[in-house]
Amino acid sequence: MVLDNVPAQIPRNSLTPQSGLPPHDISAEEAVIAALLLDNDAYARIVPIIQPNDFFREHNGWIYEVCLQLADRNETITIPTVAHELLRLDRLELIGGETYLQEIAGKYFTAIGVESHARIIARDALYRRLMQTAGQIAQLANAGGADVSHVIRESEALLLNLRSAEASGDFRRLRELLDDFLEVPSDEEEIDAVIRSGFMDLDELLGGFKRGDLLVLAARTGVGKTSLMLNFARNAAVGSHGTVAIFSLEMNGEQLAMRMLSAESGVKMSRLRLGRHGEEEESRVMNAHGQLSSAPIFIDDSAMLSVSEIRAKCRRLQAEFGLDLVIVDYLQLLQSSGRSDTRANEISHISRSLKELARELNVPVMAAAQLSRAVESRQPHIPMLSDLRESGAIEQDADIVMFIYREDVYLQAEQWQDKNPTTPGSQHPTGLAQVIIAKHRNGPTGTVTIRFVPETASFQDLLLRSDTSNLENDPLGPVN
Repeated sequence: MVLDNVPAQIPRNSLTPQSGLPPHDISAEEAVIAALLLDNDAYARIVPIIQPNDFFREHNGWIYEVCLQLADRNETITIPTVAHELLRLDRLELIGGETYLQEIAGKYFTAIGVESHARIIARDALYRRLMQTAGQIAQLANAGGADVSHVIRESEALLLNLRSAEASGDFRRLRELLDDFLEVPSDEEEIDAVIRSGFMDLDELLGGFKRGDLLVLAARTGVGKTSLMLNFARNAAVGSHGTVAIFSLEMNGEQLAMRMLSAESGVKMSRLRLGRHGEEEESRVMNAHGQLSSAPIFIDDSAMLSVSEIRAKCRRLQAEFGLDLVIVDYLQLLQSSGRSDTRANEISHISRSLKELARELNVPVMAAAQLSRAVESRQPHIPMLSDLRESGAIEQDADIVMFIYREDVYLQAEQWQDKNPTTPGSQHPTGLAQVIIAKHRNGPTGTVTIRFVPETASFQDLLLRSDTSNLENDPLGPVN
C-alpha cells in the first residue's frame, strides 16, 4: 500500500517503533522509479547503488528490474515500455496496472536527488539483511552443539558475506588516484603501505609486499619454501612490527616454533631438539626466545582448512590485534568450499578466493605452492611458470610468483666439479639460493641471490658473509 501524506520531494522512512516492520522507505522507492520513467540520465546514476532485491516493496522491485532489462536492450525507459514489459511477464495487473506507473510519475515529477533516494534504499536494505543475518546467527546459537568454534566460524562467515556485499566500489577520477600516489607518506604510513621481506635485494626489486596482493612462493619439496616464508614472517613481525598469521597445513606449530628459534639463535635444530647446547648457545637461545616471544606472530596448524575458514579466522585476528601479512603453507592442501568436477577447477577456485581474501583484508597473502616433477626431468633444473601444478589458475590470480632454486640440491661438489672442470672446486654454490621473480604484475621480474644455512634451515642476505661464525662447514660465514 502506498503511504499517504508523504511529501513528493522528501523521502521519509516508514519504520516507526509502533510499525513493527523492518527498515524501509516506500517514498524513496517510488521516487527512484519515477526518476527512471522521467529522465533518461537517471539510470546511469542509480545502477551502481542499488539492485532489484534492495526494494522493500516487491512490486517496486519488479518495476526496477524491468527498467534494467530495457536499458540492457538499449530500449528507452518510459511508462508505455515498462508497462508492456510487465504485461509480457504477467505482472502488470499485480502492481496496479499502468495507472500505478502514472501515479508515481505524477507524484514525483523530477529526478533531482535520485542518488540520495537510491542510497536510502540501499541503506535500509543493508539493515534488513543485517537483521536477517542476526536471526541466522541466533538460530546457530540456539542449535548449539559441542563445537562452539564451528558456530563462531559460521557466524563470522555470515557477517563477512554481508560486509563484502556492502563494500562495492565505483569510479574514482584518475586525478584522485594520482594525488594519493604523489602524497608523501609519513614513516608510519610507509610501513603500513608495504611489508618488507627483510632481504635487501628482494625488497629493492619488489618494493616490499604490497597490501591486497597475492604472492605465490613455489619450489620442489625440500628446497626451503617453509623456511623462507618463516623468514618473511619473522622479518615482518620483528623488523616491521607487523602482525602475521601463519596457516600451516603440513607442519605442526611446535615444529615451526623450533625452526624459528633455531634460525633466530643460530643454534642447530638437532642440538635444540636434543638439548645439547652449551652455555654460550643457551644464552643465544634465551635471547632469541625473548625476541620471538614478543613478536605478534600467530600460528594455526589445523590440518584441514578452507579459504572461508581462513577468512573468518583472519577477520577475528584483524579485529583483535590488527593484521599485516597472511601466510598459507601450502595452497594445494587447502580444501575447496564447493564441489568441483576437476582438480584444476578446484585449485582455480582456491587461488581466486585467496586473491579475494587479500583484497578484502587489505593485506599481502603469501601462499606456498608445489611444483610438478617436470622440473626434475630437464637441465638445468631452474623452475618456470609452467612447472606450477594447475599453473593456469595460480599464475593468473597471483600478483607475484617467486621460485626458489638451489643448485646444490641437485649437484654435489664432485658432480659440480665434473660439469665445471675449469672452475675451482671451492666455488661450488653450497649455501647459495636464487629467488626467481617469474611474475610481477606491477613491476620488474628478475633473480635475487641469498644464502641458505642448512644447519638452521634459514635464509639470510649475502652481505652477512663477511662476518665470523663458529658453525662448522659454513663456507659463507656466520649465522646470526
